[in-house]
Amino acid sequence: MSEPTHHAHTIVSPKVYAVIFALLLCFTALTVFASYLELGPFNTVIALTIAIIKATLVILFFMHVRYSSRLTKLTVASGFFLLIVL
Repeated sequence: MSEPTHHAHTIVSPKVYAVIFALLLCFTALTVFASYLELGPFNTVIALTIAIIKATLVILFFMHVRYSSRLTKLTVASGFFLLIVL
């Protein structure tokens, strides 16, 4: 019988998590600041752009997709593609 294959897990430094957390807080503050601006139809565009950036950071670092296999990355990318299509 063959041995089960074990995938190496990437160890992420707590500093990386702290930097990503700080970035998420900054983008949240930017979202609040942008909500007070009167930019007409661009308010929605700016809010969605910031939300996409924050979601990408969470997916890449806190869900460890950045360090995952190509299949996992493809699955996540197809989810984004379907979201855009819908």
